Amino acid sequence: MVETRKVQVTGGSTYTVSIPKDWATDNGVSAGSEVAFYPEGDSLFLTPRTGDERTEGTLDIGELAGDELIRAVMTMYVSGFDIISLESARIATDQRRTIRQATQSLVGLEVLEETRDTVVIRDLLDSSELSINNAVTRMRLIALSMLEDAVTALIDLDEDLARDVIQRDDDVDRLWMVVSRIFRATLRSPRAAEELGVSREVCFDYQSAARQLERVADHATKIAHLSLNFDEPLPEEVKDALDGLHADAANVIDVAMDALFLDGSDEATREANEARESVQDIDSHARSIDELLRDLDPSRAQLLGLVVDSLSRSADYGGNIAETALQKAAPTP
Repeated sequence: MVETRKVQVTGGSTYTVSIPKDWATDNGVSAGSEVAFYPEGDSLFLTPRTGDERTEGTLDIGELAGDELIRAVMTMYVSGFDIISLESARIATDQRRTIRQATQSLVGLEVLEETRDTVVIRDLLDSSELSINNAVTRMRLIALSMLEDAVTALIDLDEDLARDVIQRDDDVDRLWMVVSRIFRATLRSPRAAEELGVSREVCFDYQSAARQLERVADHATKIAHLSLNFDEPLPEEVKDALDGLHADAANVIDVAMDALFLDGSDEATREANEARESVQDIDSHARSIDELLRDLDPSRAQLLGLVVDSLSRSADYGGNIAETALQKAAPTP
């Protein structure tokens, strides 16, 4: 229910407006309490000001184990809890090992305290030190290098390089969790957006792009896994075709990301449209490679068809980033 208040002037120059009593009661605001104001465009956000801004959350892990327990810890992390208490009647040794594994896979987390029935995890990073721009930029560099190295591993039959690509996927996942955590923090609190120096709309754009980059990294990992199934060199024409398709797909992602980070709306729109139009050329390029694969052994052709599909999908994700860049560059209503 929307409540309205009339702005009044006191002392000849000070504008005042009353706060709804129900809201004040629910949020512990009373006479003498301090509140904080955060301007954003034509809006003004008001929040209670408290001494401790760190949030605590408790989760009963019960019989959770393995991937389910890891996912539970990650969910609490992304949700924005700074201190996470994992509780159970008795936490088993395997559960403790899994919790430490989950903690090591997330940026900034450290086990603070362990007892028979509780493990307390704390985020040691200061939110003001986080940068969603830097996290997305780092994701871009890693995802594109993974895609390039995965194709190289396939062409050169380099098993060590393929396994290195697979390991690097963890780095992208960690950064994706950081971006998600930052984004959700800006949705909950205008203070978080102010500390970042980035509007919540731009945070949404960066989070959308990060999701696409995470998918590109997944497909690079898939190509690396597929490359481990080959023990004989590919025909030169197939190598050249795959190398060319990768170059085109990577270019779409690069141009789209450049457009996303541009401040000028005209240049950003031009580059974003260029990236979107390039996706159509990649579709025809992929079909021409499929024609080449028909002359190969059916099992090899099937595996290479999956590689072509992953490169095409990576270009599609670049096209999605370009769409986000266009929305970011559009005039604000």
